[in-house]
Amino acid sequence: MGAIMEAIFCICYLVCVCAMGVLMLSQSRGNSQRHLFGVLTLVLVGGDAFHLVPRIYGLLANKIDEIPAALGFGTLVTSITMTVFYVMMYHFWRQRNKSGKNTAMTMTLYALAAVRVFACIHPANNWLSADPSLTWGIIRNIPFVLIGALIIWLFAQTAKSDKAFRFAWLAVLLSFLFYIPVVLFAGAAPIVGMLMLPKTLCYVWLIAMGYYGIEKAANNTGFIWG
Repeated sequence: MGAIMEAIFCICYLVCVCAMGVLMLSQSRGNSQRHLFGVLTLVLVGGDAFHLVPRIYGLLANKIDEIPAALGFGTLVTSITMTVFYVMMYHFWRQRNKSGKNTAMTMTLYALAAVRVFACIHPANNWLSADPSLTWGIIRNIPFVLIGALIIWLFAQTAKSDKAFRFAWLAVLLSFLFYIPVVLFAGAAPIVGMLMLPKTLCYVWLIAMGYYGIEKAANNTGFIWG
């Protein structure tokens, strides 16, 4: 029963978040903020699907222990797309708050993202194995946590002035607090992996902030990449 409930949870997550992303894109009508948030939403859910679809299959077919390669490859893809997601969240924050050019911060973020991606694709991770490397799991998540800390700090700075995203920093913070124990202890105590469920809900909360908080029609404010 637990496996079925987890599978249903994962399906609901994929469907609901994908729907919000598609709707945001279809309703953007020149609103670059809503368009960008719709794109980053689809990056999030699209990447998660690489891991969750095989997991859903494994749970429903009672073959979760027989598909380590599919789960590992899916987790690799998800790890990279999550990095892209946070880079896009950074640019969304800059766009929404009309932040001026900050080359140092941007380059720092890109450097952390590059290190994260390199660490993710390193063969020593043993992604396709039933026993992936814990050491590399920690290594690849150090830059990821630093990226998350930067995003938390930025959204916390504008929490009072941006009511729609006043709790965005908290959603991201909680997602990492749920995620870190999974990285450290899920291998030894699989029950810890259940923390991924509230972590996922934090992302649903964050995406819902964008869906309900960004106007459906507004003037294009431009996309800051520099």
